[in-house]
Amino acid sequence: MIKLGLIGKTNTGKTTFFNAATLLAAEVSTYPFTTKQPNVGVAHVQTICVCKELGVEDNPQNSLCIDGWRFLPIELIDLPGLIKDAWKGKGLGNQFLSVAAQADALLHVVDASGSIDAEGRITKPGVGDPIADVYDIEEELVMWLTKVIDKNLPKAAKMVEARKASAEKALTSILAGLKIEQHHVAHALKDSELEGKELKAWTEDDVKRFAWSLREVSKPTVIVANKMDLPYAEENYKSLVEEFKGMFVVPCSAEAELALKRAEQKGFVKYVPGEEVFRVVDAEKLTDQQKWALEYVEKRVMRKWVRTGVQFAMNIAVFKLLGMNVVYPVDDVTTFSDKKGNVLPDALLVKPGTTVKDLAEMIHSDLAKTMVHAIDARTGLRLPKDYELKDRDVIKIVAAAERR
Repeated sequence: MIKLGLIGKTNTGKTTFFNAATLLAAEVSTYPFTTKQPNVGVAHVQTICVCKELGVEDNPQNSLCIDGWRFLPIELIDLPGLIKDAWKGKGLGNQFLSVAAQADALLHVVDASGSIDAEGRITKPGVGDPIADVYDIEEELVMWLTKVIDKNLPKAAKMVEARKASAEKALTSILAGLKIEQHHVAHALKDSELEGKELKAWTEDDVKRFAWSLREVSKPTVIVANKMDLPYAEENYKSLVEEFKGMFVVPCSAEAELALKRAEQKGFVKYVPGEEVFRVVDAEKLTDQQKWALEYVEKRVMRKWVRTGVQFAMNIAVFKLLGMNVVYPVDDVTTFSDKKGNVLPDALLVKPGTTVKDLAEMIHSDLAKTMVHAIDARTGLRLPKDYELKDRDVIKIVAAAERR
């Protein structure tokens, strides 16, 4: 399952974002380090389901389909907030960073209203500096990664000297526990202009330069500009977009999303996560406080920023940064169902370059061993084992036993 990690300083709204995305009751407070252990839950990313295109009523088993939107499960991890020198072990730094390393992509939650100081303590809106907050966290991540690389570099150098591995493979080997792959290492070596330089000759500056590049390529990040309903947020958001031109910066109000999700659960509103509108079901059943809260969300968030940003941020991380595709394996190409009659039962997130052979392996190892080919359920076209899956493919895997 794809893993997204929520990073940022304390009091930026990470746990509120987590709760809004998962609806789990993680503790929320305004004192530092409320999140002492990582909160792990299941959230969902959203894509247009193929059910309407195919003219069928689906019966999802591993995911959800709401009004033609397919919601696919991912793992969301809310990590303890970082402070300066976390990479040295200050605060909960080591715990935070070791868990962050297991994520496929990161959501960096920033208080766009500037309501926290440099240490993550609550202050008046406009006092804090969201841009500096982003750089502080980035520095901590890179310094921690630098520390890991520096500690293990002699081992990698010995592997190369003994001709047991190339520099790429040796570096990948020492970093494998951080979900770093060889293509990440190759990209970082080229970007940091260290291709061909002997590992034993690397300087401290070389290690840090390599770590900066490796952090960017191996842990792609969306900046989530949270608390967009508060004063100073709009001007700070514009500054964030200008400063971090090469990154996605998503305006967000996690509080608004959480309020809408809870109201939807209670039947007060009709709301599909990620949509630009919500509808009050029966205004007469709402208290004055509930009416005020929903009017606030409509006026300060939806009307101003179109959406709350929670769902949008997760979608961008999975589909834009990671480039994931969604495929639908079926058993019957006529009804688009599995053997139990469930129509479009599963929707799977797959990496770019995933083949139908890889898909068979994901479904069951025995299926991969016996598969002969695949069939495009839309066209009936026979697909070879090395066919690379495209987004929205509906696929049947044909095994040897079936062909007989």
